[in-house]
Amino acid sequence: IQVRHAHKDEAYELGLRLLQRVGLSDKADEYPCTLSGGQQQRVAIARALAMNPKLMLFDEPTSALDPEMVKEVIDVMEELVADGMTMIAFMDQGVILEEAAPDEFFANPKNERTQLFLSKIL
Repeated sequence: IQVRHAHKDEAYELGLRLLQRVGLSDKADEYPCTLSGGQQQRVAIARALAMNPKLMLFDEPTSALDPEMVKEVIDVMEELVADGMTMIAFMDQGVILEEAAPDEFFANPKNERTQLFLSKIL
């Protein structure tokens, strides 16, 4: 409301649409502390999308999640890519390890560190 100078009703509607986009429309009235780690991460993605960014930068978006929650976050990231969102998703110590189209990235990663990471989450 303050940053985008949006009307409260408009901001609320946008929030609901973005929660629906990340699969959490049923959690609109929940407090963050009642959400799982994966749900909190997806809400963070929705919050970032509210700013209508040209690209998304992710810094270890699944590092603190239980294995069951990792897929939920990865699924949202893949949907963003499918919708045309540009993002940098895999870096190590400030260095891009893998640059590829999403299909190539997930199906045939070149970097050993990328391969290890993907083997643990897919």
